[in-house]
Amino acid sequence: MTSMEAESAATILCTSKQTRFNIGSPNYRELDIEGLNITVTSSPRSGAKGKSKAKSEGTEILNNAKLRLKAGQRYALIGRNGTGKSTLLKAIAEKLIPGIPEETRIVILQQTDAGDASADEVSADSTSGKGESAAVLEEVIERATSKQEVQQEIEVLSGGVDGGDSFGALRAFRKVHHERLQKELFLKDKDARLRSGTRGMQARKALIAMEKKVAEFRSEFEQKDEDISPETLARETNEAADMLAELQLQIEPSKLAEIESRAKKILIGLGFTETLISTPVSSLSGGWKMRTALAAALLQETDILILDEPTNFLDLLGIIWLQRHLTAVAESADPPTLILVSHDRDFISLCTDLLIIKDKELTYFHGDLPMYESSRAEKRAHLTKMKEAQDKQKEHIQQTIQRNMREGKAKDDQNKIRQAKSRQKKLDDRWGMEVSAKGGRFKLNRDLVGFHLTSRSDIDIPQDERPISLVLPDPPDLRFPGALLSLENVAFRYPKDPRTKAVPPLVLQDINLSINMGDRVGVVGLNGSGKSTLIKLLAEETKPTSGTSTKHPRLKLGYYSQHAVEELQRDGRSDSALTSLALLKKEAEGELDEGEIRALLGSLGLPGRLASDVPVRKLSGGQLVRLEMARILWRRPHCLVLDEVTTHLDYETVAALGQALRHWEGAVVLVSHDRWFVRGVVEGLGEDESDDEEEEEERGGASAAMRRRLVYRLRTGRMNLLGGGVQEFEDGVEKRVRKLMGS
Repeated sequence: MTSMEAESAATILCTSKQTRFNIGSPNYRELDIEGLNITVTSSPRSGAKGKSKAKSEGTEILNNAKLRLKAGQRYALIGRNGTGKSTLLKAIAEKLIPGIPEETRIVILQQTDAGDASADEVSADSTSGKGESAAVLEEVIERATSKQEVQQEIEVLSGGVDGGDSFGALRAFRKVHHERLQKELFLKDKDARLRSGTRGMQARKALIAMEKKVAEFRSEFEQKDEDISPETLARETNEAADMLAELQLQIEPSKLAEIESRAKKILIGLGFTETLISTPVSSLSGGWKMRTALAAALLQETDILILDEPTNFLDLLGIIWLQRHLTAVAESADPPTLILVSHDRDFISLCTDLLIIKDKELTYFHGDLPMYESSRAEKRAHLTKMKEAQDKQKEHIQQTIQRNMREGKAKDDQNKIRQAKSRQKKLDDRWGMEVSAKGGRFKLNRDLVGFHLTSRSDIDIPQDERPISLVLPDPPDLRFPGALLSLENVAFRYPKDPRTKAVPPLVLQDINLSINMGDRVGVVGLNGSGKSTLIKLLAEETKPTSGTSTKHPRLKLGYYSQHAVEELQRDGRSDSALTSLALLKKEAEGELDEGEIRALLGSLGLPGRLASDVPVRKLSGGQLVRLEMARILWRRPHCLVLDEVTTHLDYETVAALGQALRHWEGAVVLVSHDRWFVRGVVEGLGEDESDDEEEEEERGGASAAMRRRLVYRLRTGRMNLLGGGVQEFEDGVEKRVRKLMGS
């Protein structure tokens, strides 16, 4: 085995073990890589000294890990924010990991910036020649088929073959061949710059060989007509005709019609209307650009498909459609291997396996997230029980050995002393795990691996990571009762367009909503149903066109906007030295001292130097969500209005936030496409209600059973209470998805 290395221009260093032997034709949909190490450095390496320095300064993501993906399986990559999920995905997609065949087709949808959807990418080499001036449908098809590039080659060859010049076909053939060589040279050069070590040496050799090939062809490309032999002319004229026929097959009308039909189905499933499908990509918002990139990723033929938080800008219709689409693809004859990252626990239930990144290792579990959590809890309980029983038995045996040693020495009984020593040796050598790694009975000669080992290992009870805990400050006393917020017969429409003077339609109508202390209110609906407008009315960012909006005179309202992360990123860019601590000091001047601000930030997962030393511009999406919550919570609000608060959080933080909101004394109005989160916070599902009641009694607050738990659906501007809660809404969306998919 040899160690090989690679690095991206962005500072990702990868090493792994590689066999020198030819293992035959690989299955490109599988990966089996051992000894994987990934380190992220602050600057590219240069030379041997730079290498060691970079490694010492870098952040280690994986250490001697095993990356094993089975063909056609669906993997949910899970791990806390900051464990390196996106780095691992980027290393796989760019084939920086030695052992990934260059021929492997990998498509990635990766959020390169937590708040900039336009920065999302679908593989480095799949961009349209027209760029963002192309319509959505054209862009998606181009990324999947390189249609524009093929058509350009057809035009060149057709002009040469059908023209009157006898050398026209040869010239066209050589021109196309020359352009292809230039593109291949560019890729070889990029490959050589990305890699280092043994693999980098191989890449540079390939680049030198390619440069030689291009140089040799250049003289042929510039050859004059009179210097071309009749045999060469005849051969290359035939080759031009063959190439033209092959290219025409690639974009024959029936094939393109099939691809266009598939592209339209995908775009409609992701929420595009016929109008949006023909809209230029450049005029789309960041969210719709992300959906365009997702559609292109789904349309391409690939061996490994990587989707990093694909649901961030989808409504429930798009989420359920994507869930069913990926499941249908997985059930096809030759499905790609899927790696999926998502904070949405319901969505990742489509995966067959979990790929867990933790403690710089990769571990695997066949099953879904609830099964994994249940399995870990059962294993921990079983091993704890086994260890307690063994410790009790061991203590008894130790007492017996000590008594026998005392008696043997007192009576000079060598047999008793030898017997005691023998029992002590057996206790040292054969005490520990009673089962093998496979779960069977432990056998010393079979399961004690390693000539240097002389005894079994102790029972190792797996310790969970320190659980994420978010603490929300209790709201102050209102002093007198009454509704916190109330909307009565409210309607809203945007102002007239001064150019057309047309009256816009009503966005909301006949809205009646009352929110009291302790209420849990969920608002669900598809994109365009008026949820954001309703939230802005509640947050008093806009006023109703008609009807009455009132609030409690002592109400303190906390509003989390779905654009909060982007706004904080803009603040961080405008003031590069701004830290979380400095931001809150400025906003809470005179009301909180530094110790209180640090305590609040720490309770939300931004402790110590992370709060005082790390600039806001360098915080991750999940950390920015925590910072925004701190900006809201330092005022100790009575009511929280949360619009898509889970978007940038990992699943464990989502669970912790849900737990905190469940037991908080104030009122919560929640807008989210995360079904699991809404069920937990609003409907109180997923935990033992008796535990809720006991905790509320201990805190001296109202019983959780006394809370109003309401789920409203917004549709075409009207709001209706759902008696069946989130499940009723989900069932309705499922019916629409089945209709869309023709099933």
